[in-house]
Amino acid sequence: MRRLSLLVSFVLLVATPAVAQGAAFDPDTVSARPLDGGKMWLFEDPPTEYFEETYGFAPDEAWYRRARLASLRMPGCSASFVSPNGLVLTNHHCAQRHVVAVDEGGENLLDNGFYATSLDEERRVPGLTMDQLVAIDDVTDEMSAAVDAAETDAEREAAFETAEAAVTARLLQPYGITTPDADTDDYVVQVVGLYNGGRYSAYTFRRYRDVRLAMAPEQALGFFGGDPDNFTYPRYAADFAFFRIYGDDGQPLQPEEHFPLSAEGVEAGSLVFVIGNPGSTSRGLTVAELEFLRDVGLGGTLGFIESREAALRAYLATGEAPSPDELRSQIFGLSNARKAYGGRLRGLSDPYIVARRAAAERAFRDASPEAAALIDQQAAIQAEKRKLAAAYRVFSTLFSGSYSSSLMLRALALARGDALAVANVPERPAVLERAYLTAQVDALRQYYRAQGEALPDALEGETAEAAADRLLAESLAATPSPDPEQAEYDEAVALVRGLLPQIQDFQSAAAGFEAREAEIARQLGRERFATYGNTVPPDATFSLRFTDGVVRGYPYNGTLAPPMTTMYGLYDRYHSFCTSGASDPCEWGLPARWLDAEDRVDLSTPVNFTSTSDTIGGNSGSGVVNRDGELVGLNFDRTIEGLVRDYIYAPERGRNVMVDTRLVVEALTNVYGLDGLVTEIREGTLRR
Repeated sequence: MRRLSLLVSFVLLVATPAVAQGAAFDPDTVSARPLDGGKMWLFEDPPTEYFEETYGFAPDEAWYRRARLASLRMPGCSASFVSPNGLVLTNHHCAQRHVVAVDEGGENLLDNGFYATSLDEERRVPGLTMDQLVAIDDVTDEMSAAVDAAETDAEREAAFETAEAAVTARLLQPYGITTPDADTDDYVVQVVGLYNGGRYSAYTFRRYRDVRLAMAPEQALGFFGGDPDNFTYPRYAADFAFFRIYGDDGQPLQPEEHFPLSAEGVEAGSLVFVIGNPGSTSRGLTVAELEFLRDVGLGGTLGFIESREAALRAYLATGEAPSPDELRSQIFGLSNARKAYGGRLRGLSDPYIVARRAAAERAFRDASPEAAALIDQQAAIQAEKRKLAAAYRVFSTLFSGSYSSSLMLRALALARGDALAVANVPERPAVLERAYLTAQVDALRQYYRAQGEALPDALEGETAEAAADRLLAESLAATPSPDPEQAEYDEAVALVRGLLPQIQDFQSAAAGFEAREAEIARQLGRERFATYGNTVPPDATFSLRFTDGVVRGYPYNGTLAPPMTTMYGLYDRYHSFCTSGASDPCEWGLPARWLDAEDRVDLSTPVNFTSTSDTIGGNSGSGVVNRDGELVGLNFDRTIEGLVRDYIYAPERGRNVMVDTRLVVEALTNVYGLDGLVTEIREGTLRR
């Protein structure tokens, strides 16, 4: 816990006022802030002194234990035990695909919701597991010794796997596991590199495999406001869902710890802790790496996502999709990614943010000559990568299997002489096939023009759409079973055959860059920890963290966002947009169940609130607790201004957004009539 005792006073000394986007400023006057590296604290190294100095609150071991054992990790998200009977609370958007998975056909559970009124009605979700962190071991010495002895990237990877297997076998022995198998064992071990491999922790998880859906509201409430409201605030989303974990005896699990529900909830200024599994951040990147992302990497990824989302939306609008719920879930993922990548790009396009990161980098260089040399090496790699900018923008996503046209996948297989791959190419619906092919043709036309080269015959046409239509009409690769001999001179096949050497050269170069970057990052991570200790937490690794924050509104759009919203606003959004005809289709529509309840519910009930906590993707579903370890909310989003926190924690640039547990109780009671669930989360009594 080095240096944390000085952190608060240091913040006051060097904090720099926020600079509005677009405002003129001198980059040399910008200072870094001590918490620019974020507040995603490790349970193995908690900053207790910082909490005490900042909030007058020093969590004890019992608080940390409850926070760790009551929290869960599920695929892509976080969750929490909220009763002594295995009841689990997470976000609706984390449960969405699992709701689809338990639909027994024709139930349309996404639109209609799922409400088990007894244990017998809860439905087991196929393949869903949840992990509880039961032990943490520092394995830095043995992992570093193995990795450092390796000389090549391949040797380093093999050494890591061998050392991890040895650590795993050792740590699982006390649980009676002699031949570890993560697919079947009730306990699993994950060795996580912190500070890019500067340190290593081994996390032992209790893996629960019998997980059943207990309750999920309608998607109209879980994703209330749809894409327009996503990554915004004020929000009015009932983004929650309940699962239940069952033990080996087939009965509801009785966990050691759970988060009891707070009776009072939160108010402006309340201290809160978000406890979950932030997926990944890039705060350890050098400024040169950030500039490459801004100028090359993010734009190509964003363009890919936008084109595929538009294609899927057009297909959904035809009404021909055989599984519209699955398609909507896919669209949700892409729209979420579009806003996320767009927000990151806008953040890195702000000169003030880059200047603040540059100030931190200068301080790091001054404190560590070793770090300065490594930073220079990373900058040299980025200069090399820029020479391949056009290839990075196009080749990184060109043949993405799920989002590539069938024609291009067949052309690729034919160009490689892979008859089996040709036969396995799936057929796309016509709307998707044309849209995907047009996007690929457009990307390749941009690539050739960036290279200053003439377009190949297959790409010729007044527009990308015209070129795609001609290929669909004339290319043998457009047919399900093309004759390889006849396809020898096909334009699409010739196009891909000509690209293959360039793609292979790019992939080889990119892999080399990535390996060199990773090794430098590992060395920089060690230097960063040696220099700053735990005042700078490691980048997120989808492992359990906790972050402090204060419930607080913020200035936006020339006005103020309140610290919390209420059900008055939820119904107002419906009436303002839907009954007035201002939005068609209406993203703020309410099911009949909610409209019928308008006169019953307490409209002053808080719906969502916002805080300065440091969250990122993967924190969805994280429990939000007060200083007493009581549940007050459920993290579900960030504001779009806050998406820059992938690279820097800048709380003045946005907030994280949470579902208030008072909304959960009000909805269960007066909308869904699930009094048994309310009694369970309030009193711990198991409903039957």
